[in-house]
Amino acid sequence: MSIQDQLKGFGITFRTMLSKPLTLGYPERKTPVFPRFRGRHRLWTYDNGLEKCVGCSLCVAACPADCIRVVAEENTPQLRVSAGERFARIYEINMARCIFCGYCEVACPFDAITLEHSYELSERDRRELVYTKDMLLAPAPKQAPLRAEGQRV
Repeated sequence: MSIQDQLKGFGITFRTMLSKPLTLGYPERKTPVFPRFRGRHRLWTYDNGLEKCVGCSLCVAACPADCIRVVAEENTPQLRVSAGERFARIYEINMARCIFCGYCEVACPFDAITLEHSYELSERDRRELVYTKDMLLAPAPKQAPLRAEGQRV
């Protein structure tokens, strides 16, 4: 390593030392995410209250991490949950195994599942990372702000 390389390295170090630190203040101020960011999963319903998920299990087949579990059941005239012939009686996603690839979102022919912008998913117990159908149908408790085009953090 030559003297010039060392001086160049020291120059970068001194410039960094003299610049003002960038502090975001995380809990109060969330880091904006890009519009294509893939975070927490969400199941959707139609305006009339019926679920979009028909229990076809295409998301299960597409998932490379094998973290989705769907148990389908037939709709009856007394119990109408979805617009199709079947509905997902059990829909669970193990967020500890999920790699947030978005394949489940792409595989769904009814746009029943999407990945939102929420990224605060930490829990104290691993069992709490298994999101049930009721948890997935509810909106995320904390939404992250979106980053505008060309915006720097």
